[in-house]
Amino acid sequence: MLDERKQRILQAIINDYISTAEPIGSRTIARKYDLGVSSATIRNEMADLELLGYIEQLHTSSGRIPSSKGYRFYVDDLLIPAAMTENEITLIRNWYKAKVKRVEEVFQETAKLISRMTKNVSLVLAPQLSQAAFRCLQFLPLDSKRVIVVIMTDAGFIENKIIFVPSGAAFEDFQRMAIVINKHLMGHTMDSITSATLRKIRDDIMDTSLFDAAMDVIDKALMVDKKERIYLGGTTQLLNQPEFRDVEKVKNILLMLEEEQLLCDILHSNTSHGLSVSIGHENKYSGIQDCSIISATYHLDGELLGTIAVLGPTRMEYGKTIALLDFMNENLSQVLQEFGW
Repeated sequence: MLDERKQRILQAIINDYISTAEPIGSRTIARKYDLGVSSATIRNEMADLELLGYIEQLHTSSGRIPSSKGYRFYVDDLLIPAAMTENEITLIRNWYKAKVKRVEEVFQETAKLISRMTKNVSLVLAPQLSQAAFRCLQFLPLDSKRVIVVIMTDAGFIENKIIFVPSGAAFEDFQRMAIVINKHLMGHTMDSITSATLRKIRDDIMDTSLFDAAMDVIDKALMVDKKERIYLGGTTQLLNQPEFRDVEKVKNILLMLEEEQLLCDILHSNTSHGLSVSIGHENKYSGIQDCSIISATYHLDGELLGTIAVLGPTRMEYGKTIALLDFMNENLSQVLQEFGW
């Protein structure tokens, strides 16, 4: 454990470096922070912090910057997350009201919103559509020759298509078919609906011309992508960070952000921990060992739905980001319910 003086000096170094992105010397700490000790004392304490691995020196003539170990101590022992302001909460609520019309848009707009508020890259891991449960199939009359068939799941996923009414059929026939289909499929996940189930539906309907007319849209809904979807926001934000002026360094991160399965693996590695902070070399993927990832899982009715995360330099504003993800974690399920989840 660090004594109180070393903790205060380490906190001052980290706070200053987060704000300025410039290495910090003892004179700067003495001038800007009222620690009640001389510059020489601060210099000696900084030398001890460096020996202990909490700060490091990039060049012999430069000041010190926090190390991954220093940030870890800061997050675990020194950080008090800032509370969300009323203005920030209002911004979030107004954003969803203005930007989101359907539940499928919640995830993309959440990514954009988090990126805007943190000025870092955001990642939102959405549930698999194939795990969504069939809610209902409806037919809507368009005119005397056409109807619109709509399939909806509890995830809000909607498939719709205009189909022609077979010769001799009436709209009431489609309504009866919807009742049969909904009886067989309601509550089943999309990936559990088999061809055998569909054959039973066809046998119950008996009129194959009616069933065949709707089969195309049913097939399309069942061919839903079974991979989890990941939404990114603010990938260009990295270019604005002083740490990533090195083109090769930022290029490696941008290339990694194109690897969807890799990003899913990274987020899955934190799903059992609630809110998680992974700093610098704690990240096992080499492309992001100059970065930190703060992630939080979100739930609905006790069921894990996905993960929201922020990726940025180790010099990110941990307190602000943790407060935001905590808020989003508590409120995202409410947003999903409002938009029909």
